[in-house]
This record gives sequence, C-alpha cells and structure tokens, in this order.
Amino acid sequence: MKSLLASIAIATAAFALPHAASAQTYPDRSITIVVPFSAGGPTDTVTRLVAEAMSKDLGQQIIVENVGGAGGTLGAKQVADAEPDGYKLLLYHIGMATTATLYRNLPFKTLDAFEYVGLVTDVPMTILARKDMEAADFAGLVEYAKANADKVTVANAGIGAASHLCGMLFMSAIGTPLVTVPYKGTGPAMTDLLGGQVDIMCDQTTNTTKHIQAGTVKAYAVTTPARLDVLPDVPTTREAGIDGMEFGIWHGLYAPKGTPAEVTERLSKALQVALKDPNVVARFAELGTAPSSEADATPAALKAKLESEIARWKPVIEAAGQYAD
Repeated sequence: MKSLLASIAIATAAFALPHAASAQTYPDRSITIVVPFSAGGPTDTVTRLVAEAMSKDLGQQIIVENVGGAGGTLGAKQVADAEPDGYKLLLYHIGMATTATLYRNLPFKTLDAFEYVGLVTDVPMTILARKDMEAADFAGLVEYAKANADKVTVANAGIGAASHLCGMLFMSAIGTPLVTVPYKGTGPAMTDLLGGQVDIMCDQTTNTTKHIQAGTVKAYAVTTPARLDVLPDVPTTREAGIDGMEFGIWHGLYAPKGTPAEVTERLSKALQVALKDPNVVARFAELGTAPSSEADATPAALKAKLESEIARWKPVIEAAGQYAD
C-alpha cells in the first residue's frame, strides 16, 4: 500500500510541475489580444496603445488580432473557447455587458466564460451630426429630431456597437424613436456621416475627436459630467438640458475561464504599469479619455463593473426592443 501511495504521489507531482512552472515563468512566448471589432476602430486604437506598453513590462510581444462580427461576440467566443493559459486574451468594451441582453442566442455565458484582468479606460461619447445639420445647438437638434422623427437617420456601427448603444440611449432620453441605420463597422458609418448620407451619430471620442477638431462634423454634446479639455467648446448633455445620458464606453481585459489566478494577477500588474506609461497617458488625453486608475485595473473592479452594467442596460435594451439573434 505504501508503495502504491508513493507511486501516486510521484505521478501527481510530475503532472503538477509543468503547470506550476508555467505560472511561475509566464509569459515565455508571445501573447495575443483579440479585439472583437475591425482594425482602425476606437477599441482597436485603445488596445494597440495598451498592448505596446504591456509588452514592455511582460518582456514578450503582444499581437493584436482583429476578429470582427456579430457585435463583438465572435471574437469574444473565440477567446472563451481558447486554452486558459494566458496567451489569448480579449479586450472588449461595454458590449460585454450589453450583449448579455441584446443577443437571444449568445454563444457563451457572459459571467461564466471569462476570468477578469482589469478595467482599461472609460471613453466619453460625443453626439454628432452631419456638417450642414440645420440645428444650431443640442436643444435645437432634439427639437429637429422630434419634429422629423420619421426621416431623421441615426448611424451606428452595428448591433451591440458603442454607437448603437449610445443611439438607443439618446432616443430614450428624448423620448422619440428615430430611423436607425446600422453599418458593418465604425469606419463606413463615419464615412456616410461625413458625406451627409446620414444625419446623426453618437460615438467614442477616440473616433470622433479628430473629425470634430477638423470641423468635418458638427458636435452637439459630450456624455460626461464636465466638459472635456480636448473639446472645451462642446457642452455636456446635462448643460444642454438632457438628463440620463451621462455614460462612457468602458473597456476591460479578459482571459478564458480557468486561467490560473497567478497569471491573471501578473497580467493585471502589467496592465497597471501600462496605464501609467507616459505615451499611453498622452495619447489617451489626445483622444479625449484617460487610463483607468490602479484600483480599477484589477480583476475585482472589472468583475463588479460588468455585473452592475449588465443590470443597468437590461431595461434600456428591453424597452428599445432592438435584439439580435
């Protein structure tokens, strides 16, 4: 019996050693961060800045892979199904919370499919219109939209995209359904807004600031409690007389369920270092946002945020009745 127990102990130790070593030496090769949207969009921009800074701290290259489609759920599913070893991660925005209600047949259980690394940033939203929009200010835009509800078009980058969520919240806040025009990505939606083919769009400052500063679109409001330094002439929605529209598009970093705690903690520490990188801080400021604090760039903070945001957006989505299969 003693001999049998000894054999089992040796076999168990031999099996455990590689796993213990992998956690202790992580990472020993390149890491991939999946962005569940097309290249060049606001989430892609955030990810590439953070990935470059994290790679310095981790000592390994971080590859950014764009896996777009189905409002971000295809890329999320790919990571949910990946080996839980810390070498394939997901950087997803607020859509991680909203898809739980938006999609009737979501291919993963949001709260059960991932481990949490930390919050990355909370990007403000801007309410824009075509350059030649008749309304002079936000109150005028609301008045115009209500008077022409059957023909005013609101562009978005697809079901579940940040622009789609903001558009729904805008229509909810003014109590008027408008004509929604979904696109396959932020790029084509913005192109048509710039060309005057659509009337209104609500999107992240990381995508809109350069257009606002260039004067190629008309900016009406930002969704922050205070005005942004990068857009000082654009009023807040509350200043403009609309309550209930103060929100941002937060981004979080995730790993597949079952990833060792030591690995997620190491990634969280690298994220905290990256978010203090001078280049990241400066570039985020240029884009109208700021890195998450060290306290927020943690597994516990991201988990709490996701749970609270699922609860917040569920009634908004259900009231709008805009679902995806």
